[in-house]
Amino acid sequence: MLIDEKYMRRALQLAALGAGHTSPNPMVGAVIVAPDGTIIGEGWHRQCGQAHAEVNAVASVRDVNLLKDSTIYVTLEPCSHYGKTPPCARLLIERGIPRVVVGTLDPFPEVAGRGVRMLQEAGIEVVVGVLEQQCQALNRRFMTAHTSGLPWVQLKWAQTADGFIALPPDAGENPLHMSTPVTMRWMHRERSLCDAIVVGAATACIDNPSLTTRYWPGKSPLRVVLSHELSMPDNLNLFTDGLPTVVYNGVKDAVEGAVEYVKIDTDEPRLWLQDLYRRGVTSVMVEGGARVLNSLIDAGLWDEARVEVSARRVGEGVAAPIIGGAVVDKLDIDGNTIIYLARR
Repeated sequence: MLIDEKYMRRALQLAALGAGHTSPNPMVGAVIVAPDGTIIGEGWHRQCGQAHAEVNAVASVRDVNLLKDSTIYVTLEPCSHYGKTPPCARLLIERGIPRVVVGTLDPFPEVAGRGVRMLQEAGIEVVVGVLEQQCQALNRRFMTAHTSGLPWVQLKWAQTADGFIALPPDAGENPLHMSTPVTMRWMHRERSLCDAIVVGAATACIDNPSLTTRYWPGKSPLRVVLSHELSMPDNLNLFTDGLPTVVYNGVKDAVEGAVEYVKIDTDEPRLWLQDLYRRGVTSVMVEGGARVLNSLIDAGLWDEARVEVSARRVGEGVAAPIIGGAVVDKLDIDGNTIIYLARR
């Protein structure tokens, strides 16, 4: 029904306000509508561990007597289990809301249709699938993780106009700077949307990155380093700033301060991706270098690529990865072009 789509669009707008704050939970929005079409309550999931969208929407209703005749629109199936908060499906039943319109079902194993069944068994009318594609796209990271058992993977690199991501190892300028202050800030915003950020040991040693969101007011992701050994310098930023870092290696399991070493064969990307999923990581940004990026491309273990192309030319160096996929967006920012590709 077009009227249902109207209010679900508003719920999607609300859900998007949680971007960068809800993971590993999904972004969810809820709108409560009285029989005369008046919106009497709105809410969204603001932060992981806090109240869900349905709870916030119900709490915003001034005249609770209207609930027994109203419809609630929710972008994702109401939860049916006790996690950090009580089940939202139970709340809707207790408040006597007679009609629930759901954008899409929740693939999380603890829910996965149980919320809808709980509502239906209580005699509530439930409509599922309104603007389903849009609702799934909003939470594509969450959806991918819980349907595949692997985090959603975004590959990220910057390259020159002639196709290089770094100069030769003996060149004086490494790392090769291609991002501008504006595109760097934009990239840090995207970092804040991911649960983890991954680099190879060579990139960690050459670039000595911090892999934080210092240019954007969002959470910093879990840092992950892929290494075949433990020969990295102890004074790297990743090892000295006290922030959590996981090093996947083929040598040992150990914890040293804020750094955890995990003995996993890094030549098999599915293995470390599976371990990240077990840790609750639903989305990963992979920043390189070329060996790490190409291993994921060759294995088909990526969902989106973010390629920043600079106008600069260098003539030689480390070749940028060659990747297929469909271009889904292209942005011209501060003289550089940022291309987003999705795996077909």
